[in-house]
Amino acid sequence: MARLLLLSLLGLVAICAVHGIFMDRLASKKLCADDECVYTISLARAQEDYNAPDCRFINVKKGQRIYIYSKLVQENGAGEFWAGSVYGDDHEDEMGTLGYFPSRLVEEQRVYQEATKEVPTTDIDFFCE
Repeated sequence: MARLLLLSLLGLVAICAVHGIFMDRLASKKLCADDECVYTISLARAQEDYNAPDCRFINVKKGQRIYIYSKLVQENGAGEFWAGSVYGDDHEDEMGTLGYFPSRLVEEQRVYQEATKEVPTTDIDFFCE
């Protein structure tokens, strides 16, 4: 039984290694418009370029529009990061890519719903393919 469990765990690790990796969490909580964090909070415009340091983040170009879906709750002096996806005809190759970026880089232009729901983050929030 122990050997079967070990083989199953090794198989799971192999699948994760092929398809992605769980990265360190940036925060333990996030603010969302709803309990599942699926509704758009706001639309923002990038005020400067940002190059993603790893796969949890998205590249942002100055002037690019970004739909915001969640805002990580700051902890222990960490930076404030928001999760969103880029939007615009000039960036078709990046459209639909969801990731984090520093909130200081954008200016919210339209708030659709207030981010009032505090939701715990999960490992999948920081999963990279």
